[in-house]
Amino acid sequence: MTTVRVDVEPDLLGWAVRRARWDEETTHRRAPRLDAWVTGAARPTLKQIEKFAADTHTPFGHLFLPEPPVENLPIPDMRTMRDAGVDEPSAELLETIYLCQRRQDRYRDEVINSGASPLGFIGSATLSTPVEEAAARIRSTLHLDGRSMNSRSEAMTDLIARAETIGVLVMVNGVVDADTHRRLDPEEFRGFVLADDVAPLIFVNGADTKAAQIFTLVHELAHLWLGRSALSDADTDARGGQDEERWCNQVAAKALVPLNSLRDEWDGTYGEDELDRLGRPFTRAVVSSALEGRTTYRDAYRLLGTAKHSTFEDLAEKVGVA
Repeated sequence: MTTVRVDVEPDLLGWAVRRARWDEETTHRRAPRLDAWVTGAARPTLKQIEKFAADTHTPFGHLFLPEPPVENLPIPDMRTMRDAGVDEPSAELLETIYLCQRRQDRYRDEVINSGASPLGFIGSATLSTPVEEAAARIRSTLHLDGRSMNSRSEAMTDLIARAETIGVLVMVNGVVDADTHRRLDPEEFRGFVLADDVAPLIFVNGADTKAAQIFTLVHELAHLWLGRSALSDADTDARGGQDEERWCNQVAAKALVPLNSLRDEWDGTYGEDELDRLGRPFTRAVVSSALEGRTTYRDAYRLLGTAKHSTFEDLAEKVGVA
């Protein structure tokens, strides 16, 4: 049987490795022949390139392009990473945004079919709105007060519930969908927001510290008050960066002042419970649609990131649809 060997441009190989965020040790371990392929000392077989594409989560066809593609983020990039600049997006970041966009589209259809009206706070502020005033509006809309919380986990759960009550779909996850082998890197991004007048979505990087997650959630709410989508590296200590990002940082800091110094550092990460990962409104919408026959169970499983009907039934019970 003839072994099929292929030619791949060295720049494409390097791009795939960077996109996968492999360090030198990982590269040598997972692609030991890479150096030989790059220098031309050896040509990879078709099966080797197929495995390399799968391991780096690179679309297979992209490896046969004449040069690396430019993968633009589908939402405005507000990251500054402490004013050090940012690299090209990782496969994990891109896939997470695309996944959330698909879920938002489905959720938007559901709420529109249910007669949802535009949310009045979306786009109700501008960068000229005083920080104190914007923070007060957010606190008032969320009905935040200065009551004590036993833990930052309790505070985060409470904030999520309040955001979802006003119509914001909140998703928190530390990995790509349900793949525990693909951790999201807080050094790359802390969260993002997909603005929409009836189905706004906030994603918070659950691999970040608890305090950072709380700050990120309120920071992304500030973006919604501006009515704009954004990818963020929300940082309580940020002084530079774009005007919009600075404004949202300042608003988040002011809005959180009554919550007993929740900006303090915390050693911990947010849980991986399915309802935290998916968001209760989204889960409820998908489950209801499947039970009513408007969505196939196969599509519902895919949207919810599960392959088992027992998990589907458990989620249905937890959101009160069963």
